[in-house]
Amino acid sequence: MDTASDLRVFVRVMDRGSFSAAAQDLGLTPSAVSKLISRLEDRLGVRLLERSTRRLALTPEGETFLVRARRIVADVEEAEAEVTRVRGAPRGRLHINSGTAFGLHQLAPALADFLARYPEIDVDLSITDRLVDLIEEQSDIAVRSGHIPDGPFIQRKIADLERVICAAPVYLARRGKPRVAADLKNHDCILVAGPGLNRWPFKSNGGVDVVEVRPRVNTDDAEAALRLAIEGAGIIRLSDVIVGSPLRDGQLVALLTDIHHIEPFPLAAIYPAGRQRLPRVAVFIEFLIERFGHAPWRLTGAAARAS
Repeated sequence: MDTASDLRVFVRVMDRGSFSAAAQDLGLTPSAVSKLISRLEDRLGVRLLERSTRRLALTPEGETFLVRARRIVADVEEAEAEVTRVRGAPRGRLHINSGTAFGLHQLAPALADFLARYPEIDVDLSITDRLVDLIEEQSDIAVRSGHIPDGPFIQRKIADLERVICAAPVYLARRGKPRVAADLKNHDCILVAGPGLNRWPFKSNGGVDVVEVRPRVNTDDAEAALRLAIEGAGIIRLSDVIVGSPLRDGQLVALLTDIHHIEPFPLAAIYPAGRQRLPRVAVFIEFLIERFGHAPWRLTGAAARAS
């Protein structure tokens, strides 16, 4: 193997956490992978990994080398993709990172269609709400919502998300529907913890007023808030990407839609400059726009005005 191939092996070992897992991905034996890493260490004159029977750990030199190796491997893949773009179907392993709400409720269910459309693309999907370094973690593309600070990455808007106030029919049958914003002060509300999230905005005389709601339940997890609302514990205000399906199924009912200030915020694909030239990344961006650009989770027309 050449130097670029050795670097690919090293990066894959660290991504997968073991020689055997990396070997399976690369079509090699674990002993062959171990020998390639040893050859790389001999050539560099340093030890990159501390090996034990339970795990692999990077040495300080290995940590420094891994950052540069990731960049080199990404550059080589981009160069190869540009040269071979017209040769055939997109192929290779696509590393996707997504926030929890979009990842669980929209992206994961849609990935089966993407994989069927592109049978030579494999996917590594990471779902987390923590900020990630796309270069350091070797992600090809991330999907994030809300304000994204300017940085060294390209942002491609997919759609706007909206917030929805809603509750389960069983709760509304028991407590009645709020008819004006002030009614919320007499209702049980379920809040996802965060600064200002108990201040719900409403249109008023061409501007926006806020109502401070009383949290019957506070939680740090939007999925928990959703389940509580569906079971009738109270009223929630969450992104339509989360509550869209329960609203369509009748598990939740949208409230105060005529006066609620929905606070639209963008959903965007983020990727390192140049990464979109990789065919596997380019077709995934196209898929995101095609599948989600029209916000298919959103209720429209009479159904959205059910409150």
